[in-house]
Amino acid sequence: MDEFGPLREAFSATAGKGLVLLRPESAEAEAVVPYLEHYGLAPCRQKVRRVHAGMVPAGAFLLWCQVWAPPAPVGTVFVVHGYFDHLGLYRHLLWMLLARGWQVVLWDLPGHGLSSGERVAIDDFATYGECLHAVQSAVAAQGLAPGPWVGVGQSTGAAILATDALSRQDAAPWAGLAMLAPLVRPWGWHRASTLHRLAAPFVSTVSRRYWPNSTDTAFVDFLRQKDPLQHWELSLVWVSAMRRWMARLPAYPPSTLPVLMLQGEEDQTVDWRYNLAVLGEKFPRAEVYQQPEARHHLVNEAPPIREALFAELGRFLDRLAAPADAAAGAACAD
Repeated sequence: MDEFGPLREAFSATAGKGLVLLRPESAEAEAVVPYLEHYGLAPCRQKVRRVHAGMVPAGAFLLWCQVWAPPAPVGTVFVVHGYFDHLGLYRHLLWMLLARGWQVVLWDLPGHGLSSGERVAIDDFATYGECLHAVQSAVAAQGLAPGPWVGVGQSTGAAILATDALSRQDAAPWAGLAMLAPLVRPWGWHRASTLHRLAAPFVSTVSRRYWPNSTDTAFVDFLRQKDPLQHWELSLVWVSAMRRWMARLPAYPPSTLPVLMLQGEEDQTVDWRYNLAVLGEKFPRAEVYQQPEARHHLVNEAPPIREALFAELGRFLDRLAAPADAAAGAACAD
């Protein structure tokens, strides 16, 4: 059963025509209500004057995208989620960003959430970058992304943003990046790499081995039992694409972009010590905050841990925000 079939149907007719303003009692606004309520996003509407949503074309994909606009945005944050995730899981981060006055763009990676594509698979990590650019172009064309632009990425999302900044250098649009539990290589990669080489020629997926990636037991239970958009097989096509990306990463020159890296010391999803060292060389201005009790899914950690992480993120974002008079002027112009 497709629990969000009516939502997909409502937005299919508008695909490629721009994101839709969710006006009260419109067909699109009605169709999105069960989704917003199921993932706890509905209360975030208290913080905004408008929400746009829709499917953004990106090559062979249609990407589910939302833009949440507060009254006087201080800039725009592009949120890029992690592997197996989707934007519906990012309500705590959304609430925090809106409370600080940021316009927020969230989108589902291809093969994730409500976006099209083979489930949790990708041909090449470069395709993720192309999808990011498609989302940026779409929201900018509609005037939905006031500057400055900041990227916030979790795990694979952090890898996508890091690659974009390193590959584009001065041409990249970012004022700064926040990387949460960033991926360079997974936990236990040496053993996993051998198993991947042996299995990839014969099978395309293996069962996902889930280790609780948060100390918030309610979130862990929700993922296991109540999230219809979760996928429980690991794509070896995706692992092959990650392996090729890992080989390309060292060739990129360093970037002087302001960067914050947040990392849990109980993370057993990524090889975090190695990853922070590699990214520290690529982003020599990076600030690093390590939380001793946090696991991997930092935006959904238990409240005391999440609050400490968000406090660090908030301080970083405040330094990048547009001045108050500029934000007020942008709001008036809109």
